[in-house]
Amino acid sequence: MSDAQAIPAPGARRAGAAWRAPPLALKVVAGVALLALWEAIVRAFAPTYVARPSGIALVLFKVLADAQFRAAAGATLWAVAQGLGISLVAGTAVGFLMGRVAAVERGLRYYVFSLFATPMVAILPLVTLWFGYNADARLAVVVFASFFSIAINASDGARSVPPEYLEVARSFRARPLATLYDVVFPASLPYLFAGVRLAAGRALVGAVVAEFFISIPGLGYYILFNSRTFKHNEAFVAVIVLVAAGVGFEVLVRRLAQRYLPWARRA
Repeated sequence: MSDAQAIPAPGARRAGAAWRAPPLALKVVAGVALLALWEAIVRAFAPTYVARPSGIALVLFKVLADAQFRAAAGATLWAVAQGLGISLVAGTAVGFLMGRVAAVERGLRYYVFSLFATPMVAILPLVTLWFGYNADARLAVVVFASFFSIAINASDGARSVPPEYLEVARSFRARPLATLYDVVFPASLPYLFAGVRLAAGRALVGAVVAEFFISIPGLGYYILFNSRTFKHNEAFVAVIVLVAAGVGFEVLVRRLAQRYLPWARRA
């Protein structure tokens, strides 16, 4: 094969690159295509009360302006924030103990992984017996859903600290608490951030499932009530708010990691 055949001409390379759309444009086009397909299928085959993009757009701002909806969204998101805060403190403490103390790790690891794999729906009847049919039960489910993700990732992070970091700390006669705070904690932060990201999604699911089961004010109950009364467009607005909350938290954690974890970014 000759060189002229093997190497494309510069003009051909430029022409091939010219038709490539930027990633944002591709995402927008794919999103519009999916919405159009959704609209067409619902109009052709589904009853009129089934949610479709045009119907959701018509009720979106009315639902967002509704005081009852804002109260429901506030109740759900506040429960998620509370549960994540409790899980972050408790899960980090338990995870660091598991990662740095062999006896604690051998004693707790089996139970932590077993409870992590337990479906949260299975414990809801027990939670309602212990806490009642109120917001306390929802908070308990959120903590249960998010605690183990943080504990497992914190344990892995504390266990994976490079030995040379600990050797340097010991050579400078650092105290155990100083080693934990100045060496183990910063080195474990990438794992901890990953656990928080995973826990946030599980916490949102836990809050919504608890509201389905307990029937207390929140986005989960709002979705359930409007679905049962054939107001699917209104129910889907609550789904959009939940998705936006999850995506927003994901973006926030990524930005914090990029801003305050330069060593993880370099790695």
